[in-house]
Amino acid sequence: AAPSAPATASRPAGPTPTGGDKGGTTSGGGNGGATGGTSPSAGASPPAGSSSGGTGGVTKKPCTVADIKVSEGHQADVRPPGTGTGAAIVSVTNTSTSPCKVYGYPTVAAAGNGSPEKNKPLATTHTGPDAANVVLAPGARAWTKLTFVQVQGEADGYCASGATPGSYPTVVIGVLGAGKHQIAMDDGVFAFCDDKVTVTAWSSAKPS
Repeated sequence: AAPSAPATASRPAGPTPTGGDKGGTTSGGGNGGATGGTSPSAGASPPAGSSSGGTGGVTKKPCTVADIKVSEGHQADVRPPGTGTGAAIVSVTNTSTSPCKVYGYPTVAAAGNGSPEKNKPLATTHTGPDAANVVLAPGARAWTKLTFVQVQGEADGYCASGATPGSYPTVVIGVLGAGKHQIAMDDGVFAFCDDKVTVTAWSSAKPS
């Protein structure tokens, strides 16, 4: 039986990263439910002087690990057919008292036994519109969509590739400049195949 997901979400997990997504990352279309051009590298500097969503005006201040809270994962309405997680929506909220910005793409690692120090980084593909600065006023949110290789069949299921499905109580979401955050699903666990995930850039528009 799969372990129950822990009740606490968005626990900072490990040191704040100073770079972007490293290794195993490609760019292009995917099954994340959005369309757009080729995405820039997640490690690139945020676009100068730009903002998105009209939530706080132009600011040069990136959000830090102390400024934000990352939500639990929520099953997306639009997801691949199957019996696993399929696709999850994750949001980041500015819990500070001043505007700050998030940018780029999140990194995702599966947390073995719910332990962030035993995480397994997932091979990440970028999809959707190009990454841009998303300025968050206090209390405002930005979203990303994580689309996994779906588990097929019933009960324990199977992977179309022949691999063994993975089941994890939590994953670790990395936010550029704002640390790594351990989150659970709000219903069930993260179950997927092939240790792959397709992600959209942080956006002021909630994906479906």
